[in-house]
Amino acid sequence: MSPRRNPPKRSKGNQPERELGQSFEAIEEHDEGIYRVRRITGSSSSKPYRCPGCDQLIPTATPHIVAWIHEDLETRRHWHTPCWERKDKRQPRVQRSRNAPRY
Repeated sequence: MSPRRNPPKRSKGNQPERELGQSFEAIEEHDEGIYRVRRITGSSSSKPYRCPGCDQLIPTATPHIVAWIHEDLETRRHWHTPCWERKDKRQPRVQRSRNAPRY
């Protein structure tokens, strides 16, 4: 008898996630367009990133999301998982001048 396989996980857009080493990738539809979304495990995260959702650091070895608009790698960003999940519910970000202090 062969081992039982679990069905593939589904994302919001009903696209199956496919496994990529230690991460999973899916296609999701959001207000700005169709995104490729990759869930990164903590073990495959080797440097800190700044989350565009909360403007805070994502420490090394922390599970998080990497997302970009389909076919546009210039929009690729690393997000905290909760920040990504609330992405479409957020208010527009306040733009600060370069010289404004960050608290």
